[in-house]
Amino acid sequence: MPRPMTEREREAFLAEPRTAILSVAAGGGRPPLAVPIHYAYEPGGDVTFFTDTQRRTSRKTKLLAHTGGRFTLTVQNPEWPYRFVTVECTVVREDVPPSTEQILRVAQPHMGEEVARGLAASEVDDPETTMVLYTARPDRWFAMDFSEDAG
Repeated sequence: MPRPMTEREREAFLAEPRTAILSVAAGGGRPPLAVPIHYAYEPGGDVTFFTDTQRRTSRKTKLLAHTGGRFTLTVQNPEWPYRFVTVECTVVREDVPPSTEQILRVAQPHMGEEVARGLAASEVDDPETTMVLYTARPDRWFAMDFSEDAG
């Protein structure tokens, strides 16, 4: 039988370097936008992630602005025994452009140091880029662990 994760378990799970699915309401009768993202999280803190470099045309960015920065983030262990964390968040800060350190904090665990530094350098060196780093407060959690069913 699946069981809810404890606060400590869900925060530790979310803190692992995983690809998340960000879902944000689309309005206008369309289903929500759901896109994979890299993110960073430390237990007890905020979730950070960034958009691509097309801020003015990014659907994700426009929808986040339209919803007042409210979105849902889901991460999972896709193999048995399943575990997942879903967290509803509200954006509390936007950094345009983000600092090199902010970019590295999100990108490095997912891409490795060399690729992450290349990404950060391209943002600093190109005045046309408009990457946005979002900082979001976790508001509500739903987290389940199916490992007891594995036995």
